[in-house]
Amino acid sequence: MAGKRAIGRDVHFYHFAEPDMPLGGMILPPAKTPYSRRHTISITDEPCITRIISRTTTGTNDAFRNQVRERDGRCVITGLVNTQAYRDRWTGFEATHIFPLSSEEYFVRSGFARWITKRADEHDTGINSCQNGLLMQNSIHALFDDVGFAVNPDDGYKITCFDGDPFGIDGRILDPICRNPSDNRGVRDELLRWHFRQAVFANMRGAGEPSFETDFPPGTDMMGEIRNGPEAGKRMEAELFSRLNEVNLDWGTLPQTM
Repeated sequence: MAGKRAIGRDVHFYHFAEPDMPLGGMILPPAKTPYSRRHTISITDEPCITRIISRTTTGTNDAFRNQVRERDGRCVITGLVNTQAYRDRWTGFEATHIFPLSSEEYFVRSGFARWITKRADEHDTGINSCQNGLLMQNSIHALFDDVGFAVNPDDGYKITCFDGDPFGIDGRILDPICRNPSDNRGVRDELLRWHFRQAVFANMRGAGEPSFETDFPPGTDMMGEIRNGPEAGKRMEAELFSRLNEVNLDWGTLPQTM
């Protein structure tokens, strides 16, 4: 079963010529009140990437995980410090990809790889660079991958929740530890900006993108549930490419669009 982002919207967008057909909308955080105003908004056909929870399952991306842990040492969204880091215990903390592993080909072809300056070698696309990563608590990671919230680097790195605020993070600021301009491991604003736009598209455009089921208890027919769920083809493709990333496909040979 998939969550429906349009349910519970407080604000709706309309074209003046079709006042009965909403173009999209949004859910206001609890601290804010609904309002009615005229605003100018732009319409774009920029794609919204089908995104799944992006976790590594083999040792091929250990460098990504370890560098993000070493740089951040805490959840950069909530500020919770991992007091067990000195023992190399990271239970409850996960290195999170801003640009998902499942879309590595798009990452290369669309020129996002050019923003990465810290790479393992010349064939590395950069998607597993710590510049594309943030350390988060695991529940926060899941919400980030579901684009329930995003960080706006053009608004003082403010965190914006688009689909409710279950963890009380709306309005907080991304921890400076991950974006120190003197540290060449720092997260790239261009990737945060891309993720923010994705959150806008997923949550505010049209009826919104589906929010996929991720809780598959032991014995569950995961593939069957995906096939019977929304946008099954796109999700299956995302699951496939996320797993193919673990066998270290060389996307670096693909031409880039600059």
